[in-house]
Amino acid sequence: MTVLVTGGAGYIGSHMVLALLDAGERVVVLDNLSTGFRAAVPPAATLVEGNVGDAALVGRVIGEHGVRAIIHFAGSIVVPDSVADPLGYYHNNTSNSRTLIEAAVKGGVKRFIFSSTAAVYGNPQEIPVKEDAPLKPVSPYGTSKLMTEWMLADTAFAHDFNYVALRYFNVAGADPQGRTGQSTPRATHLIKVACETALGKRPSMDVFGTDYPTADGTCVRDYIHVTDLVAAHMVALRHLDGGGASDVFNCGYSSGYSVFEVIDAVKRASGGPFPVNLAPRRPGDAEAIVADSSKIRSKLGWSPMLDNLDLIVTHALAWEKSLKPGTKAG
Repeated sequence: MTVLVTGGAGYIGSHMVLALLDAGERVVVLDNLSTGFRAAVPPAATLVEGNVGDAALVGRVIGEHGVRAIIHFAGSIVVPDSVADPLGYYHNNTSNSRTLIEAAVKGGVKRFIFSSTAAVYGNPQEIPVKEDAPLKPVSPYGTSKLMTEWMLADTAFAHDFNYVALRYFNVAGADPQGRTGQSTPRATHLIKVACETALGKRPSMDVFGTDYPTADGTCVRDYIHVTDLVAAHMVALRHLDGGGASDVFNCGYSSGYSVFEVIDAVKRASGGPFPVNLAPRRPGDAEAIVADSSKIRSKLGWSPMLDNLDLIVTHALAWEKSLKPGTKAG
């Protein structure tokens, strides 16, 4: 039996594929390569180039490869872009996910892990935020993911189908062994952008908003190492394989860092200053969001191993150094 990883040629997906292969799983990747890279898919995995919104293709992949579980990463993830292009985000994140879920039900796939987001909470009233907090996204990105969570819940009620939705906080870092990392050109992830600037790949970087009601006026986020995030998917898969019920879990460390604190960490790792510009707020950005991760720790036994901002930055910077200027992957 095989695990289907959608978006498996992308940043988080490529780490997931490596973890599954390391665990002895058979893996097939479905990716349209719009933001992912063929070179990021290990030879031991099967790559199918195509879109998760192609119902016929997904059905063939499920049948031909004997797919037992789907881990769904494919989607659009840039919050400001979702504000500018809401219909594009509802199409790619919500409509395509509906097609994938339907194909899973028709193909007899009973286990589904969904890449959701902390953006479903919007600006939470209590920090750290728990899974039962009010869901009030402030961007189409967050809403598009929440709508998929609703579809999964309704599908699990109506069919022999269980899912886990993992609400990511801010994912960063790279594979400690240097096998994969964040390679997307023009990425908007803060640590990625800061590392590029520190290495001279960007002339400068912007800090969007310094007037938030936080300690230093910049946004506060909970940064999780991509390897620990992938480990959360592995325990979720074991949960479902063992007959576990559908559920939703936060994936974060329960500690927050401001934009300025992250930039300082990159300066420490890179050994010097780099140009930083102060810019207005971006639409759709929440002021502060930090995970309460006690549920996934207690219920699934998730135990993160890389909970350290300086370590996350060190791994991200090492990967960035391995990327040659003008190339798409290391």
